[in-house]
Amino acid sequence: MTLNAFLSLLHGAGVTISVSMAGIALGVPFGLALALLRWQRVPLLAPLATVYVSLLRSTPAVTLCLLIFFALPVIGIEIDALSAAVATLALNTAAFNCEIWRSGLMNFSRDQIEAARTFGMSGPLTFRRIIFPQLWRTCLPSLVNEMTLLIKSSTAIAVIGVAEITRAAIRIGAQTYDPLPPMLVATGIYIVLVLVFVGLQRFTERVYGHAGGAA
Repeated sequence: MTLNAFLSLLHGAGVTISVSMAGIALGVPFGLALALLRWQRVPLLAPLATVYVSLLRSTPAVTLCLLIFFALPVIGIEIDALSAAVATLALNTAAFNCEIWRSGLMNFSRDQIEAARTFGMSGPLTFRRIIFPQLWRTCLPSLVNEMTLLIKSSTAIAVIGVAEITRAAIRIGAQTYDPLPPMLVATGIYIVLVLVFVGLQRFTERVYGHAGGAA
């Protein structure tokens, strides 16, 4: 495989990382918001959140990507391929993140919440100071696992022409009539990305563990 082909794969890796990070940055807090709506059983909004999660978890990422890219212009909303890719990954991961956050919230001790109310802490302050720090530690392994799945699911955005790793590998294979080398390199890049996420998870767990021990 030539140097230009390898550089093309690295460019595809950069696109994959950028789009995935943007999807995670939007999807994680959105998923938390959905989980809070369901946990607090907010009238009207909680049922809508439940329907959203059910629908998005049942919709393949490829189908969702095509719907966003081709359906939105029909109703007058113009969107480019990269924006559609980010929206796809964000909406997709938000549904799965919602279930992760909600599971953590459902298992959270109500006694701590009642104690915070006794001391006069408001709901938002209780969440920020009491609930979220513990919730984050509890949900971190599952969140990282979902993030790694999102990176692997990012291959779906190739259907709308975004030159991520897999699309770049397919293009190189078509040009050289030898698809195996670029696919092997692409596989190696995915493995490295996933291992980086796992390493970050372990590092974060150690930091939180030391912080918890010091506290």
